[in-house]
Amino acid sequence: METPLDQPRLAVSSPSPAARFLRILRLLTKNPIALVGALILAMWIVLAIFGPAIAPYGINEITAGAVWKPPSAEHLMGTDQLGRDIFSRLLVGTRQMVILPTLSVALAILLGTTIGLLSGYRGGWVDEIVMRVMDVMMAFPVLMLYLMIIVAIGASAMNVVLALGIGATPAVSRLVRGLVLDLRNREFVAAARMRGESTAYILFQEILPNALGPILVDGLVRVGYACFSMGALGFLGLGVPPPNPDWGQMVSQARNALIITPTAPLFPALAIASLVVSFNLLADGLSEAVKAD
Repeated sequence: METPLDQPRLAVSSPSPAARFLRILRLLTKNPIALVGALILAMWIVLAIFGPAIAPYGINEITAGAVWKPPSAEHLMGTDQLGRDIFSRLLVGTRQMVILPTLSVALAILLGTTIGLLSGYRGGWVDEIVMRVMDVMMAFPVLMLYLMIIVAIGASAMNVVLALGIGATPAVSRLVRGLVLDLRNREFVAAARMRGESTAYILFQEILPNALGPILVDGLVRVGYACFSMGALGFLGLGVPPPNPDWGQMVSQARNALIITPTAPLFPALAIASLVVSFNLLADGLSEAVKAD
């Protein structure tokens, strides 16, 4: 009679994370939707790096007598209520608009993945308590949760990251928990248990690498949503405080000039929309690549 270790199904080992990553990356480069998203995102990343250097004006440089001027050769996107160049402020604001939402989602993935892994694998009363806490957090409208956190700790760049990260943690933890509940009964996990591997090894070497695909897809979507949320917070005056240019705040300030200069709120609004779309297109492409893998 064959022992369990002789059975091919139980002898299966989890795929190499590096091999899976390279395979998914190859599939991703063949996806036209993902390539469009990558090109748009690459443009914003380049502007985030070099924007301050190529901005024609300082972010607080005022042109006398140039309040709410329409686009011209001197001011490519016009000027705002103080006579500041909108194009320069949009370029300089790109860096925080790319970095802060990404950091917030990285924080959410770190916290949510840790919570989801432990909760899903341990099960029992630990899982019940942790998930009920996550349910309570998810019961709040997400924008209200952001507002509560920022009002409590104050408006700053890092506090915006904390608010967006904490707000996204419950949804990430529930996603990871669901993946763990499925993966913990797979053959390669059973084989690891039979070899006497530790819980930490099983979680981070066997289960997590096989859950990375859906986590990354969800993470890309959440970065796009975090960009939108950051714009909404800026619109409400709770984003990055002045004098730093905030795209949402630029839209809010320019809404009063729609009749005078309709393009003033249009450019920062289009910038937010294109950044959100780029992450969503990348997420769609990555989702198809993960499924094909």
